[in-house]
Amino acid sequence: MNDVILVPTDFSEICDNAINQAAENAKILKYRLYLLHVINKDTWAYLNKVNLGIGAINDKLEAKAAEVRTKYKLEVETKALEGSIFTTISEVAQDIGAALIYLGTHGKVGMQKLTGSFAIKVITSSSVPVIVVQKRPPRKGFKNIVLPITSDAGPWEKTKWAVFIARQFGATIHLFQTSTSDESVVEAAKLMDEYFRKNKVKHTYMISEKSTGFSGAVINYATSLDADMILIMTNPDASFSKFLLGTYDEEMIFNNSQIPVMCINPRKFSYQILGL
Repeated sequence: MNDVILVPTDFSEICDNAINQAAENAKILKYRLYLLHVINKDTWAYLNKVNLGIGAINDKLEAKAAEVRTKYKLEVETKALEGSIFTTISEVAQDIGAALIYLGTHGKVGMQKLTGSFAIKVITSSSVPVIVVQKRPPRKGFKNIVLPITSDAGPWEKTKWAVFIARQFGATIHLFQTSTSDESVVEAAKLMDEYFRKNKVKHTYMISEKSTGFSGAVINYATSLDADMILIMTNPDASFSKFLLGTYDEEMIFNNSQIPVMCINPRKFSYQILGL
């Protein structure tokens, strides 16, 4: 894992927002930015419409990189590569050893329509954590992060990433669960609390008595905190070759409060890289 954040862009306003959010945090982390445009049929349709050649894509990427270098004083690289957004983004992330991907998701505005099921496919194809952002303006760092507790959420992937992010940004982790008699959830909460204490991470623990549905309860709680991010994890199949997002996850990712959501796919990974 290298000190680099990958940001795919189709040059839409929401992708510019993702670039700015990534840049704000890259500056704090002392990371580089890597801007990627995946050339596909949507790209060619756009170029034909405006009567431009493929060189225009490289020009647009370099113009955006120059803007970011000037504004944020960061090292920025660019690449335009023919392929599919569903596979090429993940492949490039692996090739460059990206630590994170920032993904701007929007409606049917923008060259490549990174919305709904398209965005979900990009997220679940990635071995790198993906931070999904909408239109909400960028903030500097993460101060309050909501970590929903589910039965699979002991001191494992998302808990360890939460510790890493909390250490880097001085953030408080807000553990959240709905009232339940499920012993696996109760045990997960206990393990997570112990792990955060062991790693000296500031955290709180909230049990909601309201039955608004799990995703709704999480979003309402995160909104009440004015949280900077919600952190969730996908569910792998038995072979860890595919990752799935349930309805609750999708509702959190596309939340109306537009809180960024960090999505983690479980994988074989040495957490010594994160200092854990």
